[in-house]
Amino acid sequence: MATGNRIDLTNQFLIAMPGMADDTFAGTVVYLCEHTERGALGLVINKPIDIKLKNLFEKVELRVPGHGLAEQPVFFGGPVQTERGFVLHDKLVEDGQDSPYSSTMAVPGGLAMTTSKDVLEAMSEGAGPKRVLITLGCSGWQAGQLEEEIGRNGWLTVGADPAIIFDTPIEQRYQRAVSLLGFDPRMLSQEAGHA
Repeated sequence: MATGNRIDLTNQFLIAMPGMADDTFAGTVVYLCEHTERGALGLVINKPIDIKLKNLFEKVELRVPGHGLAEQPVFFGGPVQTERGFVLHDKLVEDGQDSPYSSTMAVPGGLAMTTSKDVLEAMSEGAGPKRVLITLGCSGWQAGQLEEEIGRNGWLTVGADPAIIFDTPIEQRYQRAVSLLGFDPRMLSQEAGHA
């Protein structure tokens, strides 16, 4: 979405182009939680790490939540703040209302991202969000950096679909995100076109 001369990719997927040179992001889909003139922040949604939610809850000394969450993997959210947890979840309140958690970013038209432990406490008590994706680390870009990477054919962008984040098997998320673009990804080239 454009705002003035600036594009706003909040609530969009960033899809790594085939052949992305940066191994950190090769084959990834990033959900953009925020994109402003100061930069962008997002979470990789398709790179699980060798930690299950039950391990994370035990580490922070909380009761492991029920309803099938215990065996869900924790994800690599990106190379920034890798020791910090980020919880991507359905909004629990309407736009304009305060979140029940102390550190939550509501994504306009999309989901919410919480970084405070109180969301985990609520989950351990059987409350809180039911659909979650928890990452260690996030992905960040300085002002103009993401736009430059997109201009160099590093990323494709498309409106995000929460069903891909929460309901799609991990190994199918990249393909499903690409399918939102409406073409076969094998047709993509790494070369930027210039008229």
